[in-house]
Amino acid sequence: MRAPDGFLPETEQRNPRTVDMDTLSTIDLVRCIHEETRSVHDAVSAALPNIAAVIDAAAVRLAKGGRLIYAGAGTSGRLGVLDASECPPTFGVNAEMVQGMIAGGLAALTTAVEGAEDSMEEGRRQIQAKSVSADDMVIGIASSGRTPYVRGVLRAAREAGACTALLTCVSHANLAEEADYLLVASTGPEPLTGSTRMKAGTAQKLVLNMISTGVMVKLGRIYQNLMVDLHASNLKLKERSVRIVMEACGAERDEAAEALQSAEGECKTAIVMLKCSISPVSARALLKETGGFVRKALAKQSARC
Repeated sequence: MRAPDGFLPETEQRNPRTVDMDTLSTIDLVRCIHEETRSVHDAVSAALPNIAAVIDAAAVRLAKGGRLIYAGAGTSGRLGVLDASECPPTFGVNAEMVQGMIAGGLAALTTAVEGAEDSMEEGRRQIQAKSVSADDMVIGIASSGRTPYVRGVLRAAREAGACTALLTCVSHANLAEEADYLLVASTGPEPLTGSTRMKAGTAQKLVLNMISTGVMVKLGRIYQNLMVDLHASNLKLKERSVRIVMEACGAERDEAAEALQSAEGECKTAIVMLKCSISPVSARALLKETGGFVRKALAKQSARC
């Protein structure tokens, strides 16, 4: 729903519960902020049906080679870039599949680029530079629901045929008309007036985690609750890979480590090898037949026996 003329977004309004925060003792101050943050989960709960719809729509496109692209300004943009950057190591996808865009470019990740969020044209240019198409899902992130940069992103994406969504933290979002899906987590006034890095940012982080994780579940990148496609690029993740195979198969450490070595570090392959007592070559072939879904691969092998 579009905001009425002259409407001040909830994220910019003063919070009556925190007007005396500058007089509080340190422990009462942090309790006050903590109590305000409790409401974030309820705000996100209201958006769950639409979040599920966005996950399904995105998964269909990514399964065909499309991309999930987040775009926002300031804190919203940084959170999108953060979620996108975590996807390659966590889910083993390439960096093109999930991307983050921010008003002002990469420099804005660490330094505020004043005025960048006010440019519709920059949003349009960034989308056009990515050659967005009907295969892509573009999610604009705007706490206030009215950021011009995000309007430019969404409008250009829709013109290119992409599926679009708006993630906002207000009940009346002027950008709602630009999106196919509306994700509203209405977090209300911030403890510190207008500081949307607080409650609004927390809500956005929760929703983006749900979207990226949900999409990867739909793409078969997760088995049970294990990240079986992770890219083990350091010692911590290599150790995690061993634990994943152990947990999935009920295997001893030496058995899991040996299977991983035979599978060239591929958790999925090692799991299917151990659970089906087959070779790495056969396990990879079975996973290919079932689109990379471990559960489907196990069921197919079981049906053959």
